[in-house]
Amino acid sequence: MSRAASTASLRNRLRRFRRSRRGSAAVEFALVAPVFIALLFAIIETSMVFFASQYLESGIQDSGRQLYTHQLQDSGLSTAQQEAAFKADLCNRVQVLMTCPIDIDVRFAPAGTAIVITDPIDGSGNYDNSNLTFQLPPKNSSATVVVRGFYQWPLFVTGLGYNIANIGRGTSNSKRLLSATTAFHVEPY
Repeated sequence: MSRAASTASLRNRLRRFRRSRRGSAAVEFALVAPVFIALLFAIIETSMVFFASQYLESGIQDSGRQLYTHQLQDSGLSTAQQEAAFKADLCNRVQVLMTCPIDIDVRFAPAGTAIVITDPIDGSGNYDNSNLTFQLPPKNSSATVVVRGFYQWPLFVTGLGYNIANIGRGTSNSKRLLSATTAFHVEPY
């Protein structure tokens, strides 16, 4: 084969290769698939966080009814036992999605006074539950009670650039603090 013929043959093969469309779908999919899968997992994780948050909200409201209806106060249990019973009831309500313990904060304020609650996430993005308490109103008071629950939801997709963490953001142990609140005014009993 002459040199001119081999050059022409090489040109023909290159021209055919350039015009060929076989395998282009696989290459395009390989380029788009990682972004699509990351987006899909981010959507799933965000929806799970919102669903779990709503689930915790329902659990706090349902368990808070024990305080509203004086079931715990009238049970004859000590304050520590009442707190344990409240936590156990809450855990039973949310155990499908969450594992215990769930941190709770129960406070009361006399009617007409301001209720001061603090954010349990400090300025550095760390969770601090040292200010959480369990205070039930005394008998024959018409106090306002605020019940809050906190759960640290683990995140998995945050390493892909999508980060909804509010605890340990940017670390390998980042989490989303889910919080739920209910407030009610108790009548004297």
